[in-house]
Amino acid sequence: MFGNLGAGEIVILLVIALLVFGANRLPDAGRAVGKGLREFKRALSDAEDSIRRAPDEEPPRDAQPKRLVE
Repeated sequence: MFGNLGAGEIVILLVIALLVFGANRLPDAGRAVGKGLREFKRALSDAEDSIRRAPDEEPPRDAQPKRLVE
């Protein structure tokens, strides 16, 4: 989940986050990050669904373009 981060690096990151945000605002920051990740995943899922539902038809390469104005 955390790639190549070990336990020591994760503890250091948590201590830095605690110093930056403070103990009172840390839960709010965590909620905001979680909400952002959920929105990102939802948008990514919606984009994948719309790509799957898109028609796979391509016009033939030798087709003449349609004239809109004559």
